[in-house]
Amino acid sequence: MALPRVDIGRYGIWYGMIDALGSPDARAAARLVEELGFGALWIAEAVGRDPFASAAVLLAATDELTVATGIANIYARDPMTMAAGQRTVAEAFPQRFLLGMGVSHGHLVAGVRKHDYSKPYSYMVEYLQRMDSAIYMAKGPDEDPGRVLAALGPKMLELAATEANGAHPYFTTPEHTRIAREAMGPNALLAPEQMVVLSTDADEARRIGRAGMKIYLGLPNYFNNLLRLGFDESDRDNGGSDRLVDAIVAWGTPDQIAERVAQHHDAGADHVCVQVLRDDFTTAPAAEWRALASVLMS
Repeated sequence: MALPRVDIGRYGIWYGMIDALGSPDARAAARLVEELGFGALWIAEAVGRDPFASAAVLLAATDELTVATGIANIYARDPMTMAAGQRTVAEAFPQRFLLGMGVSHGHLVAGVRKHDYSKPYSYMVEYLQRMDSAIYMAKGPDEDPGRVLAALGPKMLELAATEANGAHPYFTTPEHTRIAREAMGPNALLAPEQMVVLSTDADEARRIGRAGMKIYLGLPNYFNNLLRLGFDESDRDNGGSDRLVDAIVAWGTPDQIAERVAQHHDAGADHVCVQVLRDDFTTAPAAEWRALASVLMS
């Protein structure tokens, strides 16, 4: 498929912890992301706010910012409901909403939601087909806004290129971005996430990085991808080897982090969304966003 109609620019903010903010503060955070010039604000879905309702709240608080879901869990709603949610928000905010979807993880799907997680890839294939044929009898967007898939492995990357408009890889590296671009070809959107820590102290940066990485190292989808990239079991000992932390988390000065973002672009990314890691999740990382904007938007 071709690129989605929604223009998310070259840089975005991935902010899964926006659910920790009250709605007024979340709206203010979205306005700041827009003010700083980032093209998109990526929000997550796990066991917090509904991503479509949250996206509508954030879009209503801004004028031009795109809100993208990174990702909406396909096991959380049936294909007709997913398509209806996408079309509802996309019609209300033309060319400002991008649907990112994924199969999530076993502990959230089978454990929390009590769904069968035995064949996630096959489920995604059928799900996309059912979305495409879903009945929707309301006023929809004038143009198909497009969709991207949370894709890491070769099969899901191919599906992202053929049955969606691209991929949103998470918890990965510029080397994976190169692999993803080769797998998907030149026409699909490639929008990887990049974890960052704004600290030049190696011990502090890696400590914060390990805290941010902790949950993901225990999830097969992510660790299997790391194995494909050349890491091994020893790399997740003690919260992650220095080699692994430094590969997943860009840390240092804003200029040093910008160099990592540029590596993704050089490897074929169209858009890179940065996720600031830090100790305090009770407020938006406004100072870090401003520091990053000063180098990325220059």
